[in-house]
Amino acid sequence: MCHPPSAPIIEIMAGNPGGAAPTGGPYTPARQEPDQDGLRVSDAERDQAIGQLGERFAEGRLSHDTFIFRIEAALKARDRRDLAQLLADLPSPRRLGGTLRAYGRRGWDAVTSAMPRAVPAASPPVLVFPSSDRRRFTIGRDAACDLVLPNLSVSRWHAGLKRCASGWLLDDLGSTNGTRVNGWRVTEPVPVRPGDQVSFGPLTFVLAAPGTIPAPTGGW
Repeated sequence: MCHPPSAPIIEIMAGNPGGAAPTGGPYTPARQEPDQDGLRVSDAERDQAIGQLGERFAEGRLSHDTFIFRIEAALKARDRRDLAQLLADLPSPRRLGGTLRAYGRRGWDAVTSAMPRAVPAASPPVLVFPSSDRRRFTIGRDAACDLVLPNLSVSRWHAGLKRCASGWLLDDLGSTNGTRVNGWRVTEPVPVRPGDQVSFGPLTFVLAAPGTIPAPTGGW
């Protein structure tokens, strides 16, 4: 039996003491990428960068468009280096005085001017209950109705109002676009009283008792 010489094996082991991973040849392990966790942006760092951008914008160091662009980039940044690039060309912060605070208010107004805002809706017109002694009244687009609403979204015979011992009942007469009381669709006669909002299709009114306000032209 032949035994291979041991000298080459000893030489290989001597050149790689301690079983270290080989650095060449087919058995070289795949290259390990450095851990990127140390570069990942934290929420606190992102907030700090956005705060610095806001301060520089208040100082007049950034235009409105540049400020908006960098804010969006900061929100999307995943790497600390990305945040650093957004701030690299900006001067160090300075203490805000009265003039700079005024710039800040003006800048904030410029930023928020394009944002959607809630616009207070105009109050609905008032619909006064009938003062007549009759018990039943009709509401709709047809000229024969007691209250005529000349709107194509209102059905010809849209709703009915009935006087009862306890007050008034409002009912839908099978309209296409529905009758609502305070936002709730009417599916059966429901009691209504002054202050309620009633809608016939897209038209909305606030009910009022007779004599509380002058009756509008074109009423019952």
